[in-house]
Amino acid sequence: MTVDQLSSIFAALADPTRRAILVRLANGEAAVTELAAPFEMSLPAVSKHLKVLEKAGLITRGREAQWRPCRLEAEPLREANDWLEKYRQFWDDRFDRLDDYLRDLQAKEKEDAR
Repeated sequence: MTVDQLSSIFAALADPTRRAILVRLANGEAAVTELAAPFEMSLPAVSKHLKVLEKAGLITRGREAQWRPCRLEAEPLREANDWLEKYRQFWDDRFDRLDDYLRDLQAKEKEDAR
């Protein structure tokens, strides 16, 4: 994955409407009108959100007669998660060190209290 792809993914995920669309698509494919239903916005506005998600590779749009289903593409989410995982490990290590420090501090306080 390139940095530009990762940037597109995170930019797409930055918007709560687009995240809500992805949550809906995790339950199965849906038409644009179905995806637009919970939002107080026009179909063209929802279509713009879908274009951002499609450009980031997070969804695909098909064509079945008059129906144009949108589908979640989870692979880019896995790749973004893999990238984030490195930083989760970093923070886990930091918190482990903080836990050690606090235990040492508490032990010292108990020792000084005696």
